[in-house]
Amino acid sequence: QVQLVESGGGLVQAGGSLRLSCVASGRTFKTMGWFRQAPGKEREFAAAITWSDVTVYADSVKGRFTISRDNTKGTVYLQMNSLKPEDTAVYICAASMGVPEPPDPARFPYWGQGTQVTVSS
Repeated sequence: QVQLVESGGGLVQAGGSLRLSCVASGRTFKTMGWFRQAPGKEREFAAAITWSDVTVYADSVKGRFTISRDNTKGTVYLQMNSLKPEDTAVYICAASMGVPEPPDPARFPYWGQGTQVTVSS
């Protein structure tokens, strides 16, 4: 059974940092990524990383967020620095056996439950 379990969300002041983790079990995934969804908005792509550490970022997080993975642990991380109030959202881990391109939500079959990130001004 495939499971993606996120952790690391919380409340942080603007300018602060958080590190999210997502542990995948039941399968090894070629691509893992992070999406986010704010209240009343559509789910949007944040970052993704392939098995060979090729990364891609949304323009809105480029230069502030860093995605990484530990294949021995089946874990993907999202280091978020210089957080802004507009980064407030539920952050959701996603995974694919392939390399979704473009990385839109419909191309990721596996999803976690999400972890809340709230950035106060």
